[in-house]
Amino acid sequence: MWTVLYALMAVSAWLVWRSHPSRENRLPLAVYGIQLVLNMAWTPLFFGLGWRGTAFIEIFVLWGFIAATVMLFWHRSRWAATLLLPYLAWTTFAAVLNFSVWQLNS
Repeated sequence: MWTVLYALMAVSAWLVWRSHPSRENRLPLAVYGIQLVLNMAWTPLFFGLGWRGTAFIEIFVLWGFIAATVMLFWHRSRWAATLLLPYLAWTTFAAVLNFSVWQLNS
């Protein structure tokens, strides 16, 4: 699943980068970069360290940055924003699972 999502994310960012190669892209691509870092941080928090509560807070913040990226990308390329919707949906599902595991193991 993640292979497909990462491919969609890459195409989405490329569409935005190509649509307005100017300063207008700084904020959308910066927010995109932040969500990438947050995405990478979740796995070590949840699986490596076993910090389920911290991982849930982190994935909640990640979800917000993905939603912000979708909104910012929408103004640059509707296709780019649409390509991120499966990622947002999958992150929602992962957040529910994260919360459930956290609660079951508390």
